[in-house]
Amino acid sequence: MPPKKKEEAKPKTLIGRVGTNLKMGIVGLPNAGKSTFFNILTKSSVPAENFPFCTINPNESRVPVPDSRFDHLCEHYKPASKQPAFLNVVDIAGLVKGASEGQGLGNAFLSHIKACDGIFHMVRLFDEVDIAHVEGNVDPVRDIEIIHDELRLKDLEMCKKTAEDLEKKVVRGNDKALKADYETINKVLQTLSEEKGNVRFHEWNEKEIEVLNKHLFNTSKPMVYLLNMAEEDYVKKKNKWLGKVKQWIDEHDSGATVIPFSANYEYRLVDLSDEEREKLIKETGAPSCLEKIILAGYRALQLCYFFTAGEDEVKAWTIQVATKAPQAAGRIHTDFEKGFVMAEVMKFDDFKEFGNENAVKAEGKYRQQGKNYVVEDGDIIYFKTNTGGGLNAAKK
Repeated sequence: MPPKKKEEAKPKTLIGRVGTNLKMGIVGLPNAGKSTFFNILTKSSVPAENFPFCTINPNESRVPVPDSRFDHLCEHYKPASKQPAFLNVVDIAGLVKGASEGQGLGNAFLSHIKACDGIFHMVRLFDEVDIAHVEGNVDPVRDIEIIHDELRLKDLEMCKKTAEDLEKKVVRGNDKALKADYETINKVLQTLSEEKGNVRFHEWNEKEIEVLNKHLFNTSKPMVYLLNMAEEDYVKKKNKWLGKVKQWIDEHDSGATVIPFSANYEYRLVDLSDEEREKLIKETGAPSCLEKIILAGYRALQLCYFFTAGEDEVKAWTIQVATKAPQAAGRIHTDFEKGFVMAEVMKFDDFKEFGNENAVKAEGKYRQQGKNYVVEDGDIIYFKTNTGGGLNAAKK
């Protein structure tokens, strides 16, 4: 008797917006290095002055996602057009203690966070006399707790209003259609108030996640911690707060991505030529963390991409993790999803190893995949579709 076919692991349902135009917001206390970091990422000129509310309107930019695979394809095909994947990043003004109650410009800033899908949590580890700390002294563990509390308290305020509204409709109005919403929101209320936890820490089933996705709670968003150190500390790989911060994150946000870096050091690197940058990195022995940070943000949003490649264009098409081939084809054109026939797929590693498409075919590594194929990060795909005028090859 043949062995039973293993069931494929079902991808975890995501909390948050579904789509590819998702955003990472840079969040932290004032003067933690958020705008400096944003300036580095985008090479734009956002004010980065030494006072708490220098960034009032959120500044948004699209940052190319660095990828040596994309660079290799461009070098191979020498295309007329090159389109990498992008990460949308928003610089949000500094939160202060009491922001959930309107302190500083808190309510406006918290609404900007609500419009993002993930959070770069900028934590200040550097001690600089000339740069004031809104709390009077540097204590990154306290600062992290302030941000977590303000996000949680804002969610709690919204959740209480939602729960009251649902109680009127379900308990008093006997609206059975909203019963699942009422039960889920009450679970959220318990998580936020009694457990003082974040929505993303709780285990939710698919139906509950459908309810959560109607509300986009701040504490449901994935968080990447960026530990901003003084340049000297970063180069020496030493800072008195690193161990304490890591311990706090391990205890309260286990599994979260934590990246120590120095915004000042990155600021120096970004203005140098490639040759000068390599020379400085060699001298200090301290690499740039920008690529790592950008990729961490992209992965936190559960995004990946496939490539279409040829002499006309090499392009990285952003999709959500676990997207199937027809929906991936639909990223190129909606007609390609409707008329999907098959996806011809090469793995990038095979393409690089064997040198070109024909060699990959000769090695038997060129696969024809159907509508149930789950596209993997870095796939090079040639779609075949029937869009009404016969069979067409959909390759940009």
